[in-house]
Amino acid sequence: MSISKSKSLERYKTRKLLEELAEKRGYGTELISLYIPQGKQISDVQNYLKQEYGTAENIKSKTTRKNVKSAITTLQQRLKIIPQSVINEHSIVLFAGAIPTNGQQTVMEFYPIVPPEPINTYLYRCASEFVLGPLLDVLEEKDTYGLIVIDRSAAYVATLKGNRLEIHKRLTSGVHGKHRAGGQSQRRFERVIEQQVHEFLVRVGEGAGEIYLEIPDFKGLFVGGPGPTKETFINKDYLDYRLKENVLGSEDLSYSEEQGLKELISKIEPKISDVRYVEEKKLVQQFLSHLAKDTGKAIYGEKEIRNYLEQGAVAILLLSEALDIIRVKISCGSCDYTIEKTIRVGEINKLKESLTVEECPDCTSSLLSIAETKPLLEDLAELAETAGTRVEVISNETEEGSELWNAFKGIAGILRYTPS
Repeated sequence: MSISKSKSLERYKTRKLLEELAEKRGYGTELISLYIPQGKQISDVQNYLKQEYGTAENIKSKTTRKNVKSAITTLQQRLKIIPQSVINEHSIVLFAGAIPTNGQQTVMEFYPIVPPEPINTYLYRCASEFVLGPLLDVLEEKDTYGLIVIDRSAAYVATLKGNRLEIHKRLTSGVHGKHRAGGQSQRRFERVIEQQVHEFLVRVGEGAGEIYLEIPDFKGLFVGGPGPTKETFINKDYLDYRLKENVLGSEDLSYSEEQGLKELISKIEPKISDVRYVEEKKLVQQFLSHLAKDTGKAIYGEKEIRNYLEQGAVAILLLSEALDIIRVKISCGSCDYTIEKTIRVGEINKLKESLTVEECPDCTSSLLSIAETKPLLEDLAELAETAGTRVEVISNETEEGSELWNAFKGIAGILRYTPS
């Protein structure tokens, strides 16, 4: 069982597999989920499975009894080849069960997963579907930061969690522009304005409390804006005292609203460098910087990336999680002819139809067929890991992530050295 060195790639693969597992159902309660925490003795797990095998004899349904016993046997056999040293360093999750295919036919399937973060729960469950909750909890980014961009006219209340920036509230003050009249009328007008600003800041504070105080893993709040309103908002009693005590910083900004949020994130990057949103921005910006400076280290496109990966020259490989492309291996049933193509997922059926009327270029037979398919992201990632290349899966949540997908088709890299 291989352990991926790239946490973002590990998370991506686990998410994709969980999406697949969530669709699987058994005829009865015959799909087994086994969560083994780090440090658990394999011998203890094997003894437990032996007991469950005996208990399965009491299942009334002959088919369910047979499938449960087969699933337990599969787990027992697979555990025999997992070294105790692996369990000492990692949690492991195993899924096994008879999955219906066509009609009444079932196929025994087995899925091993090494979670990207430790799972401390020991769990054995036999059900009509796989138990995915603990794994989904591990994949969910928990640390959340609050972001507020505010001036006299408007406020944006947002959260930054993992690679996702989410705007929860857009509030406007309705404050009028400056009044040119003088005298008593001017002073009365200013009092009205100040009352409107006060009521607006109260609403922003209440909105922030409704959002942030309900977040279990709230790390703290950053407030920014282009004027003095942010200091008034922080220093006076507009924020709940629990949030006021948790303000991590105040930043002067050139912009407000959504542009201000982006500027605020850029200014606080050193304080939240471990947040995935910031990590992804920096990775893509590093690639774009090499491209702009024409250092020769920035490369993109499948053909060029594959070429440099095979040479072991790529230091960092950036792959967009939006990649909807697969690598297809076509082979001939009469000879040794094989060829690989890269196509979009939606083109697979069209390719199958075309192969029914094509001849093999080597033996002219009409027995060409698709022998293997693999997501291009995983294909390139495997090649990269073989070459010792760092693999980073980039979301589309940031402006840079969208640019990686839209401008570079989701495939880019930074070389270890400048090509001669």
